[in-house]
Amino acid sequence: MIEVDFNNLKLLSKKEKYLSVLKQADALLESESNVIANLSNIASLLKSSFEHYLWVGFYFYDEDKNNLVLGPFQGSLACTRIEIGKGVCGTSFRDKQTIIVDDVNLFPGHIFCDSKSKSEIVVPVMKGEEVSGVIDVDSAEFASFDEIDKIYLEELAKKISNILN
Repeated sequence: MIEVDFNNLKLLSKKEKYLSVLKQADALLESESNVIANLSNIASLLKSSFEHYLWVGFYFYDEDKNNLVLGPFQGSLACTRIEIGKGVCGTSFRDKQTIIVDDVNLFPGHIFCDSKSKSEIVVPVMKGEEVSGVIDVDSAEFASFDEIDKIYLEELAKKISNILN
């Protein structure tokens, strides 16, 4: 079991928090092989580590339905399915790239799962050349995400891709 001192995390810079999260994610992934358990704990770890996270979770490609389906998450109720190319998640999946949105109201076709969401970052989880899903993070504040979030969430996405079938 991993002990996380969330009080001390408040004293760290954003970069230091991500480095701590990545280290803790390594320990989680090393000690448990169940994908759902690992993704659930990673979502919890992220949500607990960053004050600006309103919602964090995963969407994965459902080949049978040709859309994204909700995976483990932390936050309020979420959209269960997202069409490829729709909203920030579907666009990130289709384009195979991270998308940072400073104001979700200005993103064409944004899907409002939570009206409190103001900004968002979505990072594809790649399995080889294909996208298997996305990491989705929302904030209740405008312009909450930057290059630091992108760098370290992309690093986390690489770790997650290694545990997927």
